[in-house]
Amino acid sequence: MKARLPQGYSNGGGNMNSVIKKAQKMQEEISKLQAELEVKEYSASVGGGQVEAVVTGKKEVKSLNIKPEVVDPEDIEMLQDLVISAINEAMREADADSDARMGQLTGNISIPGI
Repeated sequence: MKARLPQGYSNGGGNMNSVIKKAQKMQEEISKLQAELEVKEYSASVGGGQVEAVVTGKKEVKSLNIKPEVVDPEDIEMLQDLVISAINEAMREADADSDARMGQLTGNISIPGI
């Protein structure tokens, strides 16, 4: 004997197809956004503009600008700290932008691997 569903109910096949299509569309949009973010550039300057770092969305340092007046042979550690700070800040900007834009696309749902 087969169980029957009340009229108006189905086995969900049509609904599942709709969910799959939406998921595929979202995956395409995510891939497009990831490609867009990879080539975007983020910059940060520290020390009152003495050191500026530019990174890509791929987390690669694209450029580093150091003003000559910040170079003090007697205080290399300060310059090193400024360079590290500028790069880290630019990376944080890239991460924040990526998280915000992915959140808009996914409705802030955490998707592993993205």
